[in-house]
Amino acid sequence: MPTRTAARRDIRGANELTLAALALVGFFALAVATDFNLLTAGTMDAFLRFLAVPVVIGLAQMAVLAVGQMNLSVGALTGFCAMASAALMVDGGVPAPFAVLAALVIGAAAGLVNGLLVVVTRINGFIVTLATMTIFEGLRYGINGTGTYQGYSPALLRIGHASVLGIPLVFLIALAVAGGVALFFRRSVPGRHMLASGGNPFAAHLSGISNNRSIVLGHALSGLLAGVAAVMIVADLASVNASIGDDLLLPSFAAPIIGGVALTGGVISVWGTVLASFLIRLVEVTQAQFNINRRFIDLVIGAVVLGAVLLGRARHKITGGER
Repeated sequence: MPTRTAARRDIRGANELTLAALALVGFFALAVATDFNLLTAGTMDAFLRFLAVPVVIGLAQMAVLAVGQMNLSVGALTGFCAMASAALMVDGGVPAPFAVLAALVIGAAAGLVNGLLVVVTRINGFIVTLATMTIFEGLRYGINGTGTYQGYSPALLRIGHASVLGIPLVFLIALAVAGGVALFFRRSVPGRHMLASGGNPFAAHLSGISNNRSIVLGHALSGLLAGVAAVMIVADLASVNASIGDDLLLPSFAAPIIGGVALTGGVISVWGTVLASFLIRLVEVTQAQFNINRRFIDLVIGAVVLGAVLLGRARHKITGGER
């Protein structure tokens, strides 16, 4: 009889293979439908460049889902970090490397605050991050109102549009981040503790694992990844304003859930999240290419997410039953 962990690993692997097959079929179908315009250098560059942020945002949400939490503030926090970084460069004259570091520190610190609030108040992370989401939105707007920041570091913008062997650098960075997150959860003690806390908090506690520490770390990691996404946005766009991040909440949940991450915690899939982000990007390109009503696309993605949640519950029963 296979162990519960082995069964989960087999299901996760099968899910990633399925997503990879769907990604290949979908990509080929869209290439044919566009008379292979999708495969031109300019189109592929835009496709992969705009895929980088959804990948990192999906991983940011996955970090808190790993411990059975949610982060509704991930989009607003990303926008706040982006605005803060741009403000430092434009208004403060701060060199780009320090502005980038500031975005990462702000994201991690904000995530740390989210985690501490959850632990100290014992209020569900859904409610806590719903509250902090509105706070970050206010802070994001308070930096420059409805104004737009532009004309910041040309060197940073060059990095945002640079390519390596025809592949956008920001996309390669996103893959490197995904690899780092995968190693963190697979090889590091804190990462394994987070999964143990998310999978079965009571058993984790009996094993000497601090569930509170895992929750705080999950939110801090989520905030740090939101800061990484913010840096990518600033580097990619020639201007940023207070609307940055408004459209990131749904993709942040859709990618990990479709990718096989359990809402109940304890089960993650880094590469499933990456592949799901790719599929969602394919859907968005299809919508733009054929002028499909955006509301219909949102309906389809929402239905797929709901189906993935129901499938996840079925998997949970197969691999261990209700906790």
